Amino acid sequence: MRVLLINPNTSAATTAQMVAIAQASAPAGVEVVGTTARCGPPMILKAEELSAAGPGVVEIGIAKAGEVAGIIISAFGDPGLAELRQLVDVPVVGIAEAAMLEASAGRRRFGVATVTPNLAGPIAARARDVGVADLYVGIRLTPQDPLTLVAELPLLVAALAEAVRQSIECDGAEAVAIGGGPLGQAAIALTPRFAAPIIAPIPAAIHRLMDALQPGFQR
Repeated sequence: MRVLLINPNTSAATTAQMVAIAQASAPAGVEVVGTTARCGPPMILKAEELSAAGPGVVEIGIAKAGEVAGIIISAFGDPGLAELRQLVDVPVVGIAEAAMLEASAGRRRFGVATVTPNLAGPIAARARDVGVADLYVGIRLTPQDPLTLVAELPLLVAALAEAVRQSIECDGAEAVAIGGGPLGQAAIALTPRFAAPIIAPIPAAIHRLMDALQPGFQR
């Protein structure tokens, strides 16, 4: 079984990182392949960039849907998700939707920790669209420049750890989703550091896709 991960950013290195994370979370017999957006920024930092990424995601998804069993949109804002679902016959999941649903499982109050202040509005909108706005306690942000952070994994992990701590201790989050596909490695590193569940978005998307493709899938 082959699964497509679409990176709405233009960084091929980020695509490779995200594919590796997804592959490590996938069950035996599932191959994850990646595709990188042909135009746009190397990292989506603004609401306008997120919106602009949607048509490219839809174009890629339509072109590749006949070759795969399912599709993951790997940007925390799920650009093009609703449109692509209407146009292809395979399951499509977004990492924001998947992370929020996993974080809010069992009616848990959850927060999001991320590096992109200009995406706070679209992230809150995703909580509303996914139907978990009543459980969403808000976003906690790192103060440093996002591009600087993602270039230095130890700095990124440390900064996100503080944002997670604030979400739990100040906002009352019972689980925290890490908000971004390019933050995938940091999300994995943070998972064992807290008693509260830390939701890594790419594994969450794999889990949700496998639930659609293989009912009864055991994680």
